[in-house]
Amino acid sequence: MVRVDGPNHSNALIKVRDLDKRYWRGEEEIHVLQGLNLDVDQGEFVAFMGPSGSGKTTLLNLLGGLDLPTAGNIVVDGDEISSMSGQKLAAWRARHVGFIFQMYNLIPVLTAFQNVELPLLLTSLTKEERKHHVETALAVVDLSDRMHHYPRQLSGGQEQRVAIARAIVADPTFLLCDEPTGDLDRTSAEGILDLIDQLVKVYGKTVLMVTHDPRAAERAGVVLHLDKGVLIECQECRAGEGPS
Repeated sequence: MVRVDGPNHSNALIKVRDLDKRYWRGEEEIHVLQGLNLDVDQGEFVAFMGPSGSGKTTLLNLLGGLDLPTAGNIVVDGDEISSMSGQKLAAWRARHVGFIFQMYNLIPVLTAFQNVELPLLLTSLTKEERKHHVETALAVVDLSDRMHHYPRQLSGGQEQRVAIARAIVADPTFLLCDEPTGDLDRTSAEGILDLIDQLVKVYGKTVLMVTHDPRAAERAGVVLHLDKGVLIECQECRAGEGPS
C-alpha cells in the first residue's frame, strides 16, 4: 500500500523519509522537495502528477539514484541509496532500476536487439545468456519480429517498446517512467500503457510514473500530486485537477 504520511511501513519496497532537495541559482535557494515521505510496496503502480517545475522529475531522479538528496533517506529493498558513493550507486542503478523516458534514447546505428542488449554488456552473462534475455524481453513487448530492425525502421510506439524491453531486460527491482507516452499519438500511447499494465499485473513489476496526462494516470493504482515540494494522494488528479 502506498503511504505519503510518514509512519514506518516496514514491508515497503521503497521507503522515503523526510526527503529534501534544494538547488542554488547564484544566491537564490530553490527548495524543490520539502520533507517528503513515501512508502511503495512491491507490485504497486504509482503515478505522479503536478504542474511543471513541481519536482516530479527531481523525485524520480532521486529514487533512481541519478541525484542525491540534500537531506533525508531513500531505502530500496533494504539498500539505503541516499548515502552511497557514486561508484556504488552506479552499480546499484544497473542492477535495480529500469528507466523509461519520453524520448526513447535508442542508439540509431544499433538494431533493436543490440539496443536492448546494451545493459547486459556490463554483466557477467555469456553471449548465449544475453541472447536469451534479449529475446525474452522483446517477446514481452511483442517485437520479436522487429529485433533486427534499426530505430529509423520502427514507428514511435515500436521505438518506445524497444526502450521498455531495454529497461526490463536485466529484470530490475522497479521501473521509473518519465512521461513515457508524452511523444506518442493516442493509439500508440494506449498500447504503451497496456504494456505497462501488463508488466505490473502479469509480471509483478513496481512502476513509478510521472505524467501530465490524466488518461495515463488513470491506469495507476494510486495517483499522487506534487506541488511546491509537497506530496499528497489525490483522487481528483485522475480527472486532471489539482487537490481540492
